[in-house]
Amino acid sequence: MSNSRSRSRQGTASGAEAAGRDRLVARSLHSAEHCLSAQDFGTAYAHYLLVLSLAPELKEDVKETFQYTLFKWAEELDALSRIQDLLGCYEQALELFPDDEVICNSMGEHLFRMGFRDEAAGYFHKAVKLNPDFSDAKENFYRVANWLVERWHFIMLNDTKRNRIYNAAIQKAVCSGSKSVLDIGTGTGILSMFAKKAGAHSVYACELSKTMYELACDVVAANKMETGIKLLHMKSLDIEIPKHIPERVSLVVTETVDAGVFGEGIVESLIHAWEHLLLQPKTKGENGNCGQYGKVIPASVVIFGMAVECAEIRRHHRVGTKDVAGIRLPANVKFQSPAYSSVDTGEAVEPYTTEKMSQIPGGYLPLTECFEIMKVDFNSLQELKSLAAKEPCPLSVPAVKEGMLDAVMVWFVLQLDDEHSLSTSPGEETCWEQAVYPVQALSDYWIKPGDRVTMEASCQDCYLRIQSINILHLEHEMEVTKNFTKSKDLLSLGNEAELCSALANLQTSRADALELTCVLEPTEIALLNNIPYHEGFKMAMRKVLSSLAPEKCQSVDIQCQDIEMNSGSRQSGIVPSTFDPFYVLDVSEGFSLLPIIAGTLGEVKPYSSVEKDQHCIALDLISEANHFPKETLEFWLRHIEDEAAVLQRPQSDKLWSIIILDVIEPSGLIQQEIMEKAAISRCLLQSGGKIFPQYVLMFGMLVESQTLVEESAVQGTEHTLGLNIAPFINQFQVPIRVFLDLSSLPCVPLSQPVELLRLDLMTPYLNTSNREVKVRICRSGRVTAVPFWFHLCLDDEVKLDTSGEASHWKQAAVVLDNPIWVQAGEELMLSVQHHKSNVSITVKHVTSSYSLAVESVSCEVTVSSESSCWSASEESSSGTSIMISSHNLDAAAIFCGVMVCPKP
Repeated sequence: MSNSRSRSRQGTASGAEAAGRDRLVARSLHSAEHCLSAQDFGTAYAHYLLVLSLAPELKEDVKETFQYTLFKWAEELDALSRIQDLLGCYEQALELFPDDEVICNSMGEHLFRMGFRDEAAGYFHKAVKLNPDFSDAKENFYRVANWLVERWHFIMLNDTKRNRIYNAAIQKAVCSGSKSVLDIGTGTGILSMFAKKAGAHSVYACELSKTMYELACDVVAANKMETGIKLLHMKSLDIEIPKHIPERVSLVVTETVDAGVFGEGIVESLIHAWEHLLLQPKTKGENGNCGQYGKVIPASVVIFGMAVECAEIRRHHRVGTKDVAGIRLPANVKFQSPAYSSVDTGEAVEPYTTEKMSQIPGGYLPLTECFEIMKVDFNSLQELKSLAAKEPCPLSVPAVKEGMLDAVMVWFVLQLDDEHSLSTSPGEETCWEQAVYPVQALSDYWIKPGDRVTMEASCQDCYLRIQSINILHLEHEMEVTKNFTKSKDLLSLGNEAELCSALANLQTSRADALELTCVLEPTEIALLNNIPYHEGFKMAMRKVLSSLAPEKCQSVDIQCQDIEMNSGSRQSGIVPSTFDPFYVLDVSEGFSLLPIIAGTLGEVKPYSSVEKDQHCIALDLISEANHFPKETLEFWLRHIEDEAAVLQRPQSDKLWSIIILDVIEPSGLIQQEIMEKAAISRCLLQSGGKIFPQYVLMFGMLVESQTLVEESAVQGTEHTLGLNIAPFINQFQVPIRVFLDLSSLPCVPLSQPVELLRLDLMTPYLNTSNREVKVRICRSGRVTAVPFWFHLCLDDEVKLDTSGEASHWKQAAVVLDNPIWVQAGEELMLSVQHHKSNVSITVKHVTSSYSLAVESVSCEVTVSSESSCWSASEESSSGTSIMISSHNLDAAAIFCGVMVCPKP
């Protein structure tokens, strides 16, 4: 009886507790809903946490509301910079909903915004695994893929020759007794696996990137070598003995070399390795087991150079015109690209660009023979230590051909051992690009046989620097050009004090009293050199302004003539007028002369949206040199508080006459949310005003290109010598290539170009949501890619072609995961669907069809470095599904996607 009474009392208490819990849960739910209606998201979130901890059975019932509350509260915490609280909320939410893909994806977005890309990718990847159809998570994962696994990994792993030579050198060293191996910067782990297969007893591999480290772990395990290779997630500089590895190793293998050899820190890492991780080197004449001594693969490097003429390099690194659509570029404004290294600055800035010179548009002309720049022995600690301390080495090379000195091209031969070597010469079939040192700031670039090209070479700040490039002319027997990296009479504006001083000078000095070096990106310099672009805009703007009020535009030519006749009067400028001006807004990104060009077309008040102070000063100097009063050109971002709200009225009672939008990125992709921006712009135009461009035509064609295929994904196991790497790295593959130049792309066209799409920014009702395009196959082969480009139509007569010879834009290409076999004479039907900024294309084949989607959607993440990222899902039994996304890194990201899947 006592036991029975005890159970009865326990049951009563349990029932009372359950009733009390239910009442508390009900009150908390009511309070949470009340707080939500009052937009008190923090308190609502706390109530939901209590509800879910007390009644986990309600998870599915409150899941969506809880997610909404979490996201709103996280936005507030983010705005208040309460980062720890924000992350704590997500950790609590994921404890309650560990398998919720929406929460995982949102957590990743916050981490990405904070700069934790590896961690963000982990959450994005988890969200995709939880729900493969969750497009937001897939797009976010693809967005970070390019940073996590750099594109050269795919190209290098597909380079069979490179893999074979490295494998042979490692096998030779291991068989000679070097049985303990350290792989510095292992990447996918391929060199470590070569060493293990060769018979190494102990293999250690370090990798700093968390993503690459985890990828290497998966690859090593898949190849059944996880017990024989110890992977370390760290820099080699942080490895300690015996904390991380038990003893010094006899062999270090590495390929931490970039196109300029030293840019990935190989010198620093090898100095540390010789001092702390490697056995002592074998001295000359010494005999004994190789395992008793230390050595490095590669053993040494020989660096070569060649002076070249190359119009493509020139137009991206030197402004080659003094007049742009009637705007004179004054001599006191010098333009230079970032690939310009000052001897005295000491800045650790990469002093070169890289190019695949064998594929550069227009080719190049060698002006000198190949010459040796320097040789470095990686097996000599003394030589490695002295490298950075060495004074620059002078070089003098005779010219063998006449031409324009545009650059010094650099490549190297990596001597792995006394038998095996790799060359990155442009004449070799190699995965490597070449380092290019553009020549800038010479008074004369013409060279002929008998002249000499002089320069200085050094290794400073972990970079190979080619400096002080000059031409020594034979007939004068003296230098006639200035050091291209120093100019004593040039004011270089590099800090805030100098910028303020320059701005002050603008108010008190003549236009030619200040000299400025203005640094522009290569695409911005190419834009300045794009004469058809500026002439086209000038013609189109003049037509619009003339149609609005002809009398305002008729006086400008007379005024300009008066100025030219009376050029000595710098005070004259444009005669004041009683007319209300036209307002022109240029919101194209980067440095743009269009507002100044607009200012020459009559009574115009032009507004520029350039951001950098240096660029503003340059535009002011150019304006004054062209006799514009200082107040003519306005910088729009100085007038608005929020840069995101750049599309506003010029004044409360005024509207814009012309708004210039950036529609196409330099990479060759459509800008994000361009149709939404156009919709806002239309509301801000005066009657008869125009958006430029008024409409855009997208063109494409079908091609066969093995180059694009091999640059987008690792192709099976043959290239990697039987090692199973492709399925793992191809999770980060790139089925779209950007920054292409179709004029030099190795490909076979299988169709003529066809118009795929029309985006009308001025009259959106002309945009059709569906259209079908027939594409006739003109040559049999495999369709492996769909390159595309655009015509920007400023009006019905003025069109700019992004694939033109003078274009500063590049092109892009979709790369199909599975090629489509076609025969000449066949027709493929492309069904194009368009809604806002989203475009999808279905390619119908005789026996099957493939759906391609190229879309542009907004992204919640802002990024800061220039790159694009893409990826693809794995092949399934029912077909292949690919989703690709891209973004511009100077603004909020955009996505261009491609979906390929068989249809019945």
